[in-house]
Amino acid sequence: MTTDASARAIKPELLRTYTEDFNKDRANLIAADAAVSAGVLKAATDYRGVRALPRDFSIELKQGSITNQERSGRCWMFASLNTLRYELMHRWNLEDFEFSETYLFFWDAMEKSNTYLENVLRTLDEATDSRLFEAINWGPSDDGGWWQMFAALVNKYGLVPKSAYPESENSRNSDDFKQYLNSKLREFAAELRRRSVAGAGEDELRALKDEYMGTVYRICAVSLGEPPEKFDFFARTKDDAEADADGKAESCKCEGKSDAKACKSDKPKTGKDERPQIREIGITPLEFYKKYVPVDVNDFVTLANAPLKNRPFNQRYRIRFSANVAEAGDMEFVNVPLDVFKKAALDQLTAGHPIWFACDCTQFALRKDGFFDQSVVRVDQLFGTEFTGDKAHGLEYGDSPSNHAMTFTGVNLGEDGKPNRWKVENSWGKDAGKDGYYVMSDAWFDRYVTELIIRKEYLDDATRVLLAAEPVELDPWQPLTRRCR
Repeated sequence: MTTDASARAIKPELLRTYTEDFNKDRANLIAADAAVSAGVLKAATDYRGVRALPRDFSIELKQGSITNQERSGRCWMFASLNTLRYELMHRWNLEDFEFSETYLFFWDAMEKSNTYLENVLRTLDEATDSRLFEAINWGPSDDGGWWQMFAALVNKYGLVPKSAYPESENSRNSDDFKQYLNSKLREFAAELRRRSVAGAGEDELRALKDEYMGTVYRICAVSLGEPPEKFDFFARTKDDAEADADGKAESCKCEGKSDAKACKSDKPKTGKDERPQIREIGITPLEFYKKYVPVDVNDFVTLANAPLKNRPFNQRYRIRFSANVAEAGDMEFVNVPLDVFKKAALDQLTAGHPIWFACDCTQFALRKDGFFDQSVVRVDQLFGTEFTGDKAHGLEYGDSPSNHAMTFTGVNLGEDGKPNRWKVENSWGKDAGKDGYYVMSDAWFDRYVTELIIRKEYLDDATRVLLAAEPVELDPWQPLTRRCR
């Protein structure tokens, strides 16, 4: 390529040609008026595309109230807890329920801080400007994560209801908390590296790390409050159920008998809430998880659909330096073709279980109105140019890596039995989308959904075999590794 500066510059005569061509086309002027006045997304919204995506679904799961991560990067945590609360609610016959996201947020900050300092000790010989150390140092305790980080936290710390550890200002809006925590962690990293150069041994450095973690705990406790070691739990089951000796909700015991219709009407009506109760006094978070959550977080597998030449399908992968809990191990996934990927999603939804998934939520999306579809957001028509990149291009060039996790709670099947749209539960509150829910076209699913969390029972035999295969190790900066926020 030429090094002549004039050859690299935008030439004035070309600029005159560009503006003449722009102003000759009436469509450009109309598009500019609309975009400048209303913004690109509103100007590009196609009403025909909107009408082609109705919000009814042939398979639909009954979920609890919509949740809101507010100004934090906890989407992966909200989506994970939304999948579990569905199972809990239907197991115990509850009208609604929400786990404490802040509880896991506290322990995630602690564990990421510990793992960051451990990774610093693992890479003492790396230059600070090496690609590996820059990847480790980019966000020591940032908010983002994956399902396997969630599973590691639940395995170690359990779960609590929101009433036992509610939101705080710093969980709702985490930037300031995490800014100063990360700054302190990087100070600790610099001192560990300085001590190492000065001749400190591993035992001395690890003792210093343990001392540093005391400061981390103080920052987390000041910002979020200390998490409970034990708590009381109280819930009422639905009107059509009563609790058995273990607290499990059961159907009314007169059901099917000749006097079933008189069961409720025979009781005198008062203002007292007579619904059966579930009560626990002084239960621990791990006890609560094991008793009340009817699924094991370890029975789920991360499936990816990444059609990349350097990520062959039907292979298990592991991403180095991706753990939040140091002893839990790094994130893994199995890369499968789209047909296998989609069939697993359909089988799990059809069986009545929601699905954690990750995607690029910014592409051809209307956040306020709740649409994910390239036929709704016609920026191609607005700008007069086609957007032709495929899924492989988006991942390879970093244009559409996963950046947000949500939950599938429904799907619509056409006359041919194939999906044409998907129901999405988001964690951006009720004012985003339609009462917090989004509709996604099947074409958008194919193009931008890259990860699914699937129960092992809904994997096909060939994919299940891959779980025992030796994983191919990936570096932390390679595509498909961005933590969801």
